Amino acid sequence: MHNIIGIDIGGTKTSVFVATDIPSVLEKEIFATSDPEMTIKNILNIIDKYIKKYKNIEAVGISCGDPISAEEGIIMSPPNLIGWDNIHICNIISSHTKITNVFLENDANGCALAEFLWGAGKGSEHMCFITCGTGFGAGLILNGQLYRGASGSAGEVGHIRLSNDGPIGYNKKGSFEGFCSGGGISRLALNIIEKNRNREDVLEFTQKYLKDNDITTKLLSEAAIENNKFALSVFDNSAKYLGRGLAIVIDILNLERIIIGGVYAKMEKYFYDTMIEVLKDECLSSTFNAVKILKPHFGGNIGDYGTIAIALKSNTKNV
Repeated sequence: MHNIIGIDIGGTKTSVFVATDIPSVLEKEIFATSDPEMTIKNILNIIDKYIKKYKNIEAVGISCGDPISAEEGIIMSPPNLIGWDNIHICNIISSHTKITNVFLENDANGCALAEFLWGAGKGSEHMCFITCGTGFGAGLILNGQLYRGASGSAGEVGHIRLSNDGPIGYNKKGSFEGFCSGGGISRLALNIIEKNRNREDVLEFTQKYLKDNDITTKLLSEAAIENNKFALSVFDNSAKYLGRGLAIVIDILNLERIIIGGVYAKMEKYFYDTMIEVLKDECLSSTFNAVKILKPHFGGNIGDYGTIAIALKSNTKNV
């Protein structure tokens, strides 16, 4: 049995852990993502501890949002990682640790690999994993292989514009990410409030839940669970756009399974029925009938298992 170090660099938090290749996570530390210098310093300090404690480290897998260069191991200014411009993360970690097998992949691809190998995508040939956190992107498994595309940017579904108006996500107004990501849903709520301040459900929500004009998707989720009408309407609105966006992906790629993490996985019952009704209207019947929309097998730990999959599989073109 070999040990693997995983690093998941997210827009808000970074996790560093050591795992076996079974796969099984042995130990993990999480801290807030900040500028590259401080974040990488924290990463290296944690890795040093793991190397001393666990020995026999075979590989390091790193995941973060696009754009990246997986082949060169460079993080190239992801919109949710401000200041992370052309960071040669694989070289930095390899030079520091003397571990030669250090691999970088975007977070969606890593999660897609993990679910394909061990989780909800196991047994399929055509599937994708969609992140639904700070950002919104897809990792694609087509014909049983990870598909990166000509420039390594395949799966950037969050950049698709679904409306000429709407919240900004992935630097584009009315984008898939703007309507459906964790960050986007809170912006969607703010947009609705700004246009309907005197509406009864808006007034009720703002008086009960809103403090310092700060709306987070976590706050909206808590309000929705308490059956707040405004919060429920925001999730229903997001679900409609989720259906519209997924219909494009489904009709083009004719997938067997779509696995959605993040906010969707936590709040599935507030998305699912509306999303399915939209898919029935928007998709070809043949593509709709072929696909299943699922939550990740690994739940909130999917990012960890994604980085394990990256460490094990990113050194090959095929899965």
